[in-house]
Amino acid sequence: MELALKIAAGAVLVLMLFYLWPAYKHWQENGPKAEKGDWQAAILPLGAVVALVVLLIMAVR
Repeated sequence: MELALKIAAGAVLVLMLFYLWPAYKHWQENGPKAEKGDWQAAILPLGAVVALVVLLIMAVR
């Protein structure tokens, strides 16, 4: 029974990838392009999340 569930899950995954491929190609061709300063704008919130996680870990110890 467990093997059948794994096979079914694999089949669903393959079908989902097949179904989503046209959307992926569309976004790759027509999606927004990165501009100068985009990475700095992304690093600030990511750094804040990392700092919050470190703060929470230190508070639990």
